[in-house]
Amino acid sequence: MVGIITYGAQIPRYRITIEEIAKVWGDNPKEISGGLGVREKSLPDMDEDTATIAVEATRNALIRRNVDRDAIGAIYVGSESHPYAVKPTSATVGEAIGATPVMTAADYEFACKAGTAAVQTCMGLVGSGMVRYGIAVGADVAQGAPGDALEYTAAAGGCAMILGTEDPIAEINHTCSFTTDTPDFWRREGQPYPRHGGRFTGDPGYFKHIMGAAKMMFEHRGTSPADYDYAIFHQPNAKFPQRVAGMLGFTGEQIKPGLVVPRLGNTYSGASMIGLAATLDVAEPGDRIFVTSFGSGAGSDAFDITVTDRITDESVFARSAAPTVEELLANPIYVDYARYAKHKGKIMVQK
Repeated sequence: MVGIITYGAQIPRYRITIEEIAKVWGDNPKEISGGLGVREKSLPDMDEDTATIAVEATRNALIRRNVDRDAIGAIYVGSESHPYAVKPTSATVGEAIGATPVMTAADYEFACKAGTAAVQTCMGLVGSGMVRYGIAVGADVAQGAPGDALEYTAAAGGCAMILGTEDPIAEINHTCSFTTDTPDFWRREGQPYPRHGGRFTGDPGYFKHIMGAAKMMFEHRGTSPADYDYAIFHQPNAKFPQRVAGMLGFTGEQIKPGLVVPRLGNTYSGASMIGLAATLDVAEPGDRIFVTSFGSGAGSDAFDITVTDRITDESVFARSAAPTVEELLANPIYVDYARYAKHKGKIMVQK
């Protein structure tokens, strides 16, 4: 059985509140925060980008479990904010952790589900026996144009999952996907910020695809929401995942551990994976987890996961050795809009 043998997350300490952004654009902060269910969002430091976040997330995964670097046969990094248009982030991750040369490495793009697409690819390679271990990363320094609705939620963070068959802490029982050509969100080459279809992002974007993938999983596995202890859905804001959970029949308690967006914002390719990491931080052996990502353009990947007793076996996996998602969210450093704009490259110093 292919499964997650270790995982790690990375979230920058810097934050900006919804009130601070709203103050600049003359919006009502209570209305914005209430409508999105988001209080603040993370932003990168001046020397942080998708590559550094992906490296740190992977290092945190390796802190929890000593994985033979020579046995890592695949590295895939999903993001829509790769530092280079032509140069792989995945190769940088491999070099930084001492895993090069690996058998295969590539960068993925599929809006916010590029990270879970990387997980599926690693599952196939590991399951076929082509590689012993595969690393899947979802990381982003998400973009939002000044004054655009996206600016209130576009955040920074990432998560790395290492896949293998030897003593997994969480077995991936099944995965399936639901994809259509629905252009609700896009960014052309050379454009600094994405554009979106406004209300069409919700439906026929987010809800149609998550519902499609989730119902497909129920059909494939013969399950219902009552069969799962936890559920994670892509979280562009706090309202969408809570609404789709209710539509499918999941409870607020099932999604609570993984719903980190109110204090984090939308980390795009990292969002559903960080939610899964937060859930694994508190999960116990035997717990069953339902995950469905979403990427504009548009598609969703669903996963049925069972936590094994290895998650509490310190001889195999040291969960407390790396910071939990809750610990990464703690002790934030708040900035004003000017410093936020500088960190995000919205204003540049001419030299």
